[in-house]
Amino acid sequence: MMNREQLVEQFAQLISFVEGLRELDEETWTAPIEPGKWTTRDVVAHIMLWDQYFLEEAIGKIAAHQPLTVKHLNFDEFNNNAVVYAKTKEKPEIIDLTIRYRAAILEHLRQLTDDEWTEVHQDGEGHPFAVDHYVPDFIAHDEHHIKQLQAFLGIYLR
Repeated sequence: MMNREQLVEQFAQLISFVEGLRELDEETWTAPIEPGKWTTRDVVAHIMLWDQYFLEEAIGKIAAHQPLTVKHLNFDEFNNNAVVYAKTKEKPEIIDLTIRYRAAILEHLRQLTDDEWTEVHQDGEGHPFAVDHYVPDFIAHDEHHIKQLQAFLGIYLR
């Protein structure tokens, strides 16, 4: 079981991974990672938009001591919208936004007290939301997608 600092560091690893994608040529960036699957661009935009959503609707609200507005969304609809969005942006912008949103979440996480880290909040629908559950869930989400991209790009874990 990782402690809080280890979780935050693990959550930060997405930034260096995404930073490394700047070197990809456009053809690789926009090629499906498997037949009928998303492209690297789609995966990165998907992660970025989830980070934006949780920053604006949950983590930023917790940091500002405001009520949470995060809700259980239709994942398929959200993810499909991310793919559409990705097609409207250039690679540097998607990468920059991904790093900006993750860095902003990390800044908030690092400033939380231990009590705030474990406090159970009510989300916008009255369901429980706690940072100490959100972070491990999204580390697992990151790892799932990073492994997919590493397999596609031929990059292996260090």
